[in-house]
Amino acid sequence: MSSLLVVGSLAYDSIKTPAGAVEKTLGGSANYFSLAASLFTQVKVVGVVGEDYSPRDKEILLKRHVDLSGVETVKGKTFHWEGQYEGDMNEAKTLKTELNVFEHFNPKLPASFSKSEFVFLANIAPELQLQVLEQVEFPKFIGMDTMNFWIHSKKDKLKEVLKKVDVILINEGESDLLTSSNNAIQAAPKIAELGPKMVVIKRGEYGFVLYSQEHGYYLLPAMPIPTVIDPTGAGDTFAGGFFGYLAQHNTLPTFELIQKACVVGTLCASFTIQDFGIKALEKMTLDDLKHRLASYKKAVLIEDNLFKI
Repeated sequence: MSSLLVVGSLAYDSIKTPAGAVEKTLGGSANYFSLAASLFTQVKVVGVVGEDYSPRDKEILLKRHVDLSGVETVKGKTFHWEGQYEGDMNEAKTLKTELNVFEHFNPKLPASFSKSEFVFLANIAPELQLQVLEQVEFPKFIGMDTMNFWIHSKKDKLKEVLKKVDVILINEGESDLLTSSNNAIQAAPKIAELGPKMVVIKRGEYGFVLYSQEHGYYLLPAMPIPTVIDPTGAGDTFAGGFFGYLAQHNTLPTFELIQKACVVGTLCASFTIQDFGIKALEKMTLDDLKHRLASYKKAVLIEDNLFKI
């Protein structure tokens, strides 16, 4: 299996949904990503936390053999996000963002991390994403995420990153904003023209759209989950399952392998939404994922002899 590096946030989230509320539960893109990816391969994390970050919370990742030697602890408080979900569970309303120590995050890779073959640039400022790429020596496959704030405020710098990555994993609202489009099908080829070989647009309960200029579209719905508790981190979990699966195969990903990785990402995300924060993801095992795959196949696949055209 190949080495997998993620650079992103480790945070505490305060979340309100129709199902309830939690205060300062463990969150952050790197935590969600690592818990999913670590089912398949060892993950190396680069991030920053404050003095308030609990050793017990670090232990959650250490139990999954995640390498935290790239996580720096500095004076101050850990990044804190507060959000609320109401009618549309696909999008959160941000109530408060306290960057704290994350405001001055300056990603520096340990020497061993610079040799990582698979690299995921989670949702951080595009100039920091570029800074990370300058420190990685010979990556096989690079992916990135972004958000509305960077699209609005640093679009030119974001386009620089897009030219350097193999895949972008982005939600539908962001893809529309980035390309002035009305839907994922319209947005995907426009994003591909900006540089990445593959585009994955995450669509919440509606699943995903995968696109490449060479192979066209591939899309599937999400795993049917009747009760959604908390969608926070589902996209980061998708990315973790996606990249963990690819890194496990230790080869340059083909379109067919990317298709399978999208399914793995979808299934991992379906666990995250069933509890607040990382609680459901922390308990998820590879066997759980295999059982869910069997259910998913029944839900989305049509037998060849079911009908004729």
